[in-house]
Amino acid sequence: MTTAADDIRPFRIAIPQADLDDLATRLAATRWPELPDVGWQRGVPASYLRELAGYWRTGYDWRKHEAALNDIPQYVTDVDGQRLHFLHVRSPEPDATPLLLLHGWPGSFVEFLDTLGPLADPRSHGGDPDDAFHLVVPSLPGFGFSAPLAGPGWGTQRMAGALGRLMARLGYDRYGVQGGDTGSWVAPALGRQAPDRVIGVHVNALFTFPTGAEGELDGLTEVEQRRLADMAEYNDGYLQIQAKSPHTLAYGLHDSPAAQLAWIVEHFQRLTDHPDDGLPDDAVDRDRLLTNVTLYWLTGTGGSAAQVYYEDITAAAWSDEAGRGDVPTGVLVATARDLTVRRLAERDHHVVRWTEYDRGGHFFAMEQPALLVDDLRAFFRTLH
Repeated sequence: MTTAADDIRPFRIAIPQADLDDLATRLAATRWPELPDVGWQRGVPASYLRELAGYWRTGYDWRKHEAALNDIPQYVTDVDGQRLHFLHVRSPEPDATPLLLLHGWPGSFVEFLDTLGPLADPRSHGGDPDDAFHLVVPSLPGFGFSAPLAGPGWGTQRMAGALGRLMARLGYDRYGVQGGDTGSWVAPALGRQAPDRVIGVHVNALFTFPTGAEGELDGLTEVEQRRLADMAEYNDGYLQIQAKSPHTLAYGLHDSPAAQLAWIVEHFQRLTDHPDDGLPDDAVDRDRLLTNVTLYWLTGTGGSAAQVYYEDITAAAWSDEAGRGDVPTGVLVATARDLTVRRLAERDHHVVRWTEYDRGGHFFAMEQPALLVDDLRAFFRTLH
């Protein structure tokens, strides 16, 4: 018997006009600080943020992008007491492989928009119909329309379990998983929890950490040594705040759209592939970036999306429920921004495919959607 908890309900984005008016009013009333002009060395430059905020208020058209998003089939359901929102794009190819696509922070399902058509319907995009996928693209718990959080405890392991139940509820017994950033933790976790169901895990923006074991770093290449050095020097102030004081951070992000904009835009500038003096707009379409930011603002999820850092770093160690995964894993490395070390990745994952690209950055699905599509097709083609 189907219960109310098992219901999958169609979902349509319908933001009240009052919320959009409030956003415009808050942006117009932003109290801008006087800061020295030192470029991006100390965070987002005031001149850039003021200009971008002005465009957000007067040039960006949410209704246009809302309508485009509503052209994609969307649904909500409740799993483990948590509301889950997801896109569900079924392929016209009946034998398509089910594929779960998982975003990270500070991203959203918006990251994957340019990959949906080619992945679901390769026949119409110059590809082989045998490479087709049925796509499930959730908003992770606490992100976007998968909010509010039902309570504490929603780390990557629990997220993985909920998404596995979602796939079962959709009738998918065997499926692949792709994830970047936070998704690159959730995807392997799901593979470890359900190795009889997950046929393969594909990740990008994967973090690999030394354990301190004797000899672990012997013989690393110069490139790998540089990646570890860059990781040690990386400005992880945002991580420390989100891992240790996400509630305190939430008040500013929830009350000030300029603060929410700055908090996200800094990471798109740091982590996308562009010239050293480049802007986020050089790597990601400005409207697409603002659609992502607007989702955080309109759903009020700046604070709840940060909770996963607390759960996985402060409340528990990443290794608590880990161990080496046995599911075939493909690793995509964007050499411009990723700090992934192959030896350390192979320690934790059953790596059967390793590809490195000299284009694209941390938000690979947004920056190089065609390359991601090609890599996914090539990886899963070997697992059928």
